Amino acid sequence: MANKPRNRRGAAPAGAAPASRAPAGAAQLTAPPAAEKATYPGQGLGLPERGPGSVASMPRRILALFIDWLLSMLIAYGLTHSQFWTIVVFAIEVYVLTATTGFTVGKRLVGIRTVRTNGSLVGFGWAAVRTAILLTAIPPLLTDRDLRGMHDRASDTVVIQA
Repeated sequence: MANKPRNRRGAAPAGAAPASRAPAGAAQLTAPPAAEKATYPGQGLGLPERGPGSVASMPRRILALFIDWLLSMLIAYGLTHSQFWTIVVFAIEVYVLTATTGFTVGKRLVGIRTVRTNGSLVGFGWAAVRTAILLTAIPPLLTDRDLRGMHDRASDTVVIQA
């Protein structure tokens, strides 16, 4: 071992790296570099901060949901003269349109859409998972830093500006 410079007390100078106590050839564990904290929703997903492809805001998402619910009420009442079937009409609309286009009627009107985090269409399997969790009402309100509700995280989707 090479001689390291020491101060009068026999300790290494301030700022010097401590001498290794590990045997020769043994790897030393180091902490991984601190992850850069996201400064806007979607940064961790590689999405832009603003404009097309950026994460849709909560007010736009809620407005789209409100439009879809009203449309479902009108269709249910028009077909059955009862609002009892609203949830069924809503579930079918959200499932089929999200799976095939990423848009519901409300999302199309407010300029947002649902895509997988890799940018592809949601598809029927993941749309079923997403819709089933969406219908429970509370999980969509529990969002992460990317404004993704539990239904989005479970189906690996994100709602973006179109």
